[in-house]
Amino acid sequence: MFKALVLDQQDKKTIAEIRQLDESSLPEGEVLINVDYSSLNYKDGLAITGKGRIVRQFPMVPGIDLAGQVVESKDARYQAGDNVVLTGWGVGEGHWGGMAEKASLQADWLVPLAQGMTSKQAMMIGTAGLTAMLCVQALVDAGIKPESGEILVTGASGGVGSAAITLLAQLGYKAVAVTGRVEENAELLKQLGASRVISRAELEEPARPLEKQLWAAAIDTAGSKILAKVLAQMDYDGVVAACGLANGFDLPTTVMPFILRGVKLLGIDSVSCPYPRRIAAWQRLSDIMPASYYQQACHEIELEQAVECAEAIINGQITGRTVIKL
Repeated sequence: MFKALVLDQQDKKTIAEIRQLDESSLPEGEVLINVDYSSLNYKDGLAITGKGRIVRQFPMVPGIDLAGQVVESKDARYQAGDNVVLTGWGVGEGHWGGMAEKASLQADWLVPLAQGMTSKQAMMIGTAGLTAMLCVQALVDAGIKPESGEILVTGASGGVGSAAITLLAQLGYKAVAVTGRVEENAELLKQLGASRVISRAELEEPARPLEKQLWAAAIDTAGSKILAKVLAQMDYDGVVAACGLANGFDLPTTVMPFILRGVKLLGIDSVSCPYPRRIAAWQRLSDIMPASYYQQACHEIELEQAVECAEAIINGQITGRTVIKL
C-alpha cells in the first residue's frame, strides 16, 4: 500500500483527497519508482483546484514533477537503486504523477539525477527551474551577454521567475524583477540577485506598437498584455524567451517590434524537451545554482498540505518553490 493524493470528479467538480492505494492500481509503466519528493507548480494548482482544464482523465494523481529511486525496471537504462528525475511529458495530466509515494513511468520520460544534486534539490528546482534554465540558455545562445544590458524577468516571485533571477545573477547579468508583490518580495528578490525590482502595474497598461527601448532581453512567464508591453520596450536586436501564460494566452501586439527593431520572440517548452537538452540543462543547474537559492526561495510541505497550497499558488500567494516530501 502507498499514500497518494487522488483527484476525482463529482457533479463536474474536482474532488481531491488523500488515499491509501495498492501497487496494482498504478498505471502501466516500464519503471517503478519510490518517490522521495514532488513539487507544486502552477499547473498542479490548476489541476487540484479544478480551475484549469489540466486533467485529461479521472481518477488522477497530480504532480508534474518527481524525484526518487528506481525499485524495478524493464528498461536496461535504469537499474534498481538508480536516482531519477521526471518533469513534464503529460504526467499528472494524462498519466498518474508525482504526488504519491510510488509512481510507474515510461523510461523515456526519465533522466538520471544530475551529479552533485540531491532528490530534494532536484524538486526545489523542478519544472520551474528547468524551464528557467532553458530560457537563460536560449538568451545566451541568441548572443545576449552581460554587457548587452538589463534582462527583464516577469512573474519574478514565482518558481520560474525566482530561479531565472538567480541563474542570471550567477552568470553576471543584471536582472530586473517584475512582481505584483513589491513590498512583500522585493528584499528576497534582491537577495536572489535582482539588480532592482519594479511593479507589475508598470507593464499592465496597454502597449503602444513601439515604446522606449529599455531591455536587452526578457524572460516572460505572463503572456497577454504584459508580454505585448515587454515586446514594445525591447532594445534593437532584443530577445524575449516566452515560457508562461499566467496573465493569459492571448498576445495583443503588432509586428512592429519584430520588423522595425529585429526583436526575436523565442518559445520555451520544457514538457517535451529532448533528452540531450534536458541532461545538459540539469547538469548546468547542478553546477551553477547556489546554495542560497535552496535556502531562500524554497520551502517544504507534507502531502496533506498540497490542496491548501494549490489554492494559494493560483491566487499568486506563494513565493518561490514549494517542495512536497513523500
